[in-house]
Amino acid sequence: MKYIRSAISIRNSLVTIVLPACLLFFASSVAGQTRVMKQLEEKRKSALEEIEWTSQLLKETHSSTQSSLNRLNLLAEQMAARRQIISLLNQEITLMDKEIADMNTELNELGEDLEVIRMKYAKSLQSIYVRRSIQYKWYFVLSAETFTQSIRRMRYLREYSEWQKHQVTLIVKKQTEINLKQTEIEQARTEKLSLLDIREKESGRLQTEEAEQKAEISQLAQKQKDLQAELNRKKKEAEAIDRQIENLITSEISRTLATGTPAGTTGAGRSGNKEAAPENAYLDTKEERQLSSNFASNRGRLPYPLTGKYRIVSPFGELKHPELKYVRTYNSGIDIQTATGTEAQAVFNGIVTAVFTVEEGYNHCVIIRHGRYLTVYGNLRAVYVKQGDKVSTRQKLGKIATDLHNATILHFEIRKEKEKLNPRLWLIK
Repeated sequence: MKYIRSAISIRNSLVTIVLPACLLFFASSVAGQTRVMKQLEEKRKSALEEIEWTSQLLKETHSSTQSSLNRLNLLAEQMAARRQIISLLNQEITLMDKEIADMNTELNELGEDLEVIRMKYAKSLQSIYVRRSIQYKWYFVLSAETFTQSIRRMRYLREYSEWQKHQVTLIVKKQTEINLKQTEIEQARTEKLSLLDIREKESGRLQTEEAEQKAEISQLAQKQKDLQAELNRKKKEAEAIDRQIENLITSEISRTLATGTPAGTTGAGRSGNKEAAPENAYLDTKEERQLSSNFASNRGRLPYPLTGKYRIVSPFGELKHPELKYVRTYNSGIDIQTATGTEAQAVFNGIVTAVFTVEEGYNHCVIIRHGRYLTVYGNLRAVYVKQGDKVSTRQKLGKIATDLHNATILHFEIRKEKEKLNPRLWLIK
């Protein structure tokens, strides 16, 4: 009997140690899976918000030859976001399948545990059925050979009775756990069906967008002459602003070489030695060198040059259009479409070195010098700053113009003297 009680005690101790450890491991695994699901859901919501914003821009921008390429780029952005949503949904559904499989495994284990407990309890009931009378219990106690043995038998009967009660408690507890797990599985299955339904709808929307893109491309192919004329007009606009900027830089170089005065400043420079200033030299003061260094160290962290939401509709550099193979575009910076009434803002501390109007387009244009670096803000219909003003990061520069086709687009450039840089590499990701 002593050995039996020891065995029971050891088994209970093992259950006390191992079961919580298993539960802890399972809980940790479920928590990690839930966290990943939450992250995927957040990404999906973010992508949906991006799609809603792009859809708004597409609705606001009237279809025309002038805005057609921008509309195609907006559609491409929207379709990319839609594909991302479908990919995220696939990941969520895969995780949901794994979660349901894990819960089914746990449910089976709970069922097996319940069956073992029930069998043990049933055996104990069969055992005491024959010896259920009070006389038998007293006989069992009094038939002991010694008084000590009688005490042990009484303790055994008491412990056995308590064990039976505990088994009943375990059965109720296990059954409750099984019911809860079954409810969780049903909820997970319902959620999975919801995700499948969302995925089907998103796939349908993607097909609609692909058809819309094909229709836009077909219309443009029929208006190839008009499109080419529009591209030539934009090229002239870009060349005009390039000339303005290069003339400005050349003028500043000449001024520096002639007077020794740092660009963007007034009065005599710290040295009148003309030969001391090399070509394209601007950094004649410690302050300008520091500003240039600070600007360079913020590569990839500069804020976008406008307030509110936006979409880049024309990237930097020379590109062949992915859908219209005969179309080549060149951009000295990037074109950013936004909502009507949006304001342009400075991306870094600096000095306004020029405010001018480009006859061929872009309306008003503002150039800010940051030591050796320049930032250009084109297509403003109202300007809040003037030449010589010191500006700070995120300071408002003016209101972005909205064209006749209801498109509000800011042209933005970054240069290191005359060298054109890709703004996407400098702006915050």
